[in-house]
Amino acid sequence: MSEVHFARAALIGIGLVGSSLAHVLRRDKLADHIVACARRPETLAAVERLGLADTVTRDPAEAVKDADLVVIGTPLSAYAEIGRRVGPALAPGAILTDVGSVKGAAIRDLAPSLPPGVHLVPGHPVAGTEHSGPEAGFAEMFRDRWCILTPLPEGDAPALDKVTRLWQAAGMKVVTMDPEHHDMVLAITSHLPHLIAYTIVGTATDLEDTLKSEVIKFSAGGFRDFTRIAASDPVMWRDVFLNNREAVLEMLQRFTEDLTALQRAIRWGEGDKLEDLFTRTRAIRRSIIEAKQA
Repeated sequence: MSEVHFARAALIGIGLVGSSLAHVLRRDKLADHIVACARRPETLAAVERLGLADTVTRDPAEAVKDADLVVIGTPLSAYAEIGRRVGPALAPGAILTDVGSVKGAAIRDLAPSLPPGVHLVPGHPVAGTEHSGPEAGFAEMFRDRWCILTPLPEGDAPALDKVTRLWQAAGMKVVTMDPEHHDMVLAITSHLPHLIAYTIVGTATDLEDTLKSEVIKFSAGGFRDFTRIAASDPVMWRDVFLNNREAVLEMLQRFTEDLTALQRAIRWGEGDKLEDLFTRTRAIRRSIIEAKQA
């Protein structure tokens, strides 16, 4: 893998993914100057305390001035406004990429604001934890995970190559994909599981107090794993569901049909159907472990 380097990298949004990328840029000296931009002064104070950036600002236009790499790591609902604010300030030849979980929405909200000569390379590093904020970031978060890039048909090949090498430098395996296909794949692998987790934990919170205390006490039975997923950033996931609604609703409909079939099998004591399902799903788990994605 050839080296990748940027003179000035601007991180718009410095939460879990943005701060983890800042750690990589620092560790491997991939940027001469790092600028971090966030809305909240306390976030920028944390960035300064952790030494994640050389400059901090609350103004996206100021952050991207003279930057040859701009990475947007905000909730999806902020993309359109950020695009409008940074568009006029972007330098010719700059690369704009992002880390959002819905690529159709990213292209829709960012592409119209970009001037000629600025290269959009939408991206999604499929890595993370349930924690958020700059304190949660760590360089090794990307190691051996997948990063999906969804380049535009008319996109710049050298820019795509440079973003590819950036994520490879972070330890990721990089693949390119059509944005619509990405959004459908992530609807089942990420978005639907989060929706189910939020629902199950929400159901538990509605139980009467005596039963709720027992649920928490014996959460190691499986409930604990759902609570980890359901602890993820609520604003980010609100935006994911609203911006990928068609794919999520399609997968939710398929899941509902499968759940109804499972309910019927339990009601009628059809043990063979239950065992067959559990055997197939067990094999999926083993394949995930073998792929080192567990």
